[in-house]
Amino acid sequence: MATFVKAQASSFIASTFDFLTTVVCKEFFYLWYVTATLLGTIAGGIINFVLGRVWVFEGREKNIPQQVLKYLLVWGGNSLLNTSGVFLVTHYTGLSYIISKALVSISVGISYNYFLQKKFVFA
Repeated sequence: MATFVKAQASSFIASTFDFLTTVVCKEFFYLWYVTATLLGTIAGGIINFVLGRVWVFEGREKNIPQQVLKYLLVWGGNSLLNTSGVFLVTHYTGLSYIISKALVSISVGISYNYFLQKKFVFA
């Protein structure tokens, strides 16, 4: 249970950076919301990997190149799910990209990221 709580805290921290990056890219640099979402996902992914390795799953003793490769595979799926999910929800429902991003991010984080990181990346 402690690992799950730490994973959710790590996800919250990474998501904060993800959302900040997305909003700054969209609102201040006027990037398309899908591009901004991708850049936010990259920023959040880097932070999530570091926190997962060092704090959540305590994987510092394991082979970092192997963890990075596994994380990139999982993150690639995460990025695809988040970016396409935000586009689909925003485009077809008319919701704000921020609301769409929150809904998709929570869904993907709980149903996809946690389990794959625990059982595959940092196992």
